[in-house]
Amino acid sequence: MLTIGELASYAGVTVRAVRHYHAKGLLPEPERDHSGYRRYGPGTVVELIKIRTLAEAGVPLARVRELLQADPEEFAAAVADIDKRLQAEIRQRQLHRERIARLAAGDSLALPSEVVEFLDQLRALGVDERIIQVERDGWIPLAARTPERVPELMARKREQITHPPLIDFYRTLSQALDRTDNDPMLTELVDKVADYLTQLADDQGEDYVGGAIEPSLVDLLDTLALDTAPPTRRLIELLNKRGWTGWTKLERVAPTA
Repeated sequence: MLTIGELASYAGVTVRAVRHYHAKGLLPEPERDHSGYRRYGPGTVVELIKIRTLAEAGVPLARVRELLQADPEEFAAAVADIDKRLQAEIRQRQLHRERIARLAAGDSLALPSEVVEFLDQLRALGVDERIIQVERDGWIPLAARTPERVPELMARKREQITHPPLIDFYRTLSQALDRTDNDPMLTELVDKVADYLTQLADDQGEDYVGGAIEPSLVDLLDTLALDTAPPTRRLIELLNKRGWTGWTKLERVAPTA
């Protein structure tokens, strides 16, 4: 016969836990011996291990009581359901681990690998890090909201980045960020951007230039761009005078005065 301490030790729990299970009616309290101590039989160890295992698996104690009283078939079915839940939790926690790991990986935060590769391509081409940050910050909510569209949109980006004029476009934007509003070079750079957009729209169509981003995301991505690189606000104003509006979704409009 076992003391409460020995029982707890064999089952891998504390004496306090044994008493708690007694209080909850999960584990029957044995009669005390002539010395006033509780004495437990070996079978109690098995029952206590069952209780501990179910409780550690997240099964509420009220449900544990039901399972201990279930017949073997019901118990096996319940255990199978618990196993499915645990597997789902493991998968979810693994995803959390992957996301946490990405926190130290810069561009990899919440971004698919193909987007990270594209950003690295821009760096290799000498694009300003501020422009890359605008791109990255835009892709984070886009990938979270419509992950199924990332392959399609990235295929378009990868194809576009092979065009020398587009590379020149990115580099021109980088130069424009360092120009003051009254810098004559800024006007020249914006003219160059506008000419490029017009040529691209004429050759490939305006949808190719504007992108296929859902309208509900456009305002959010535009705001992110303006917050990340405030000089883009002035670029948008100057482009508007040359017949283009927007940032995430560029559209041709009548030039303003």
